[in-house]
Amino acid sequence: MRYLMRGLVVVVALALMAGSVLAQGQQASAELKNGAGQVVGNATFTQAANGVQVRVQISNLDPGAHGIHLHAVGKCEGPDFATAGGHFNPTSKQHGYDNPAGPHAGDLGNPPNITVGADRTATLNVTTTMVTLSAGVNSLMDADGSALVIHAATDDNKTDPSGNSGARIACGVIVPMQAAMPTSGGTPNGWLMLGLGVMLVLSGALMRRRLV
Repeated sequence: MRYLMRGLVVVVALALMAGSVLAQGQQASAELKNGAGQVVGNATFTQAANGVQVRVQISNLDPGAHGIHLHAVGKCEGPDFATAGGHFNPTSKQHGYDNPAGPHAGDLGNPPNITVGADRTATLNVTTTMVTLSAGVNSLMDADGSALVIHAATDDNKTDPSGNSGARIACGVIVPMQAAMPTSGGTPNGWLMLGLGVMLVLSGALMRRRLV
């Protein structure tokens, strides 16, 4: 019985570890459209150990720095995208990293801007620890979803509620993607750990029988 109990403890611990590994593989995406419904970019969101990794690619926006934020509602109805609600802000902060009472969880970057070049393209790579794709208070996958919004002007990183960043010119609903199961040498890590746990339980039971 002693070996069996030890094996069960190991299985539980490995199962928890497997769940954590699989959670880190969660992904989401957003297709960004302007007020006329034209696609102007896309974004991907990946849950990692150090936060949510966000990659935004823009292909057709006016040059310059534009405010970019996560918004509280997963609904993008043009032309003004007011349906996306305010910034994602489950902790009731004020806007901007330069604001003593901030920032919002949806303030994407410090400062929260994306700079579009003369060729009307841009790429933004940022990791945020203020949101998650997993369940929880700060989850972007809550009941009403969430959205990624780009504004017409530069975010000043301090003025509540949106950094004087002007009109909303692009919006994309953040939707979950099928998670790619993390692997090691072609074998899913989670399943590998669970398999080892089962083997330990069986080994413990066999050892107990031999000792009796």
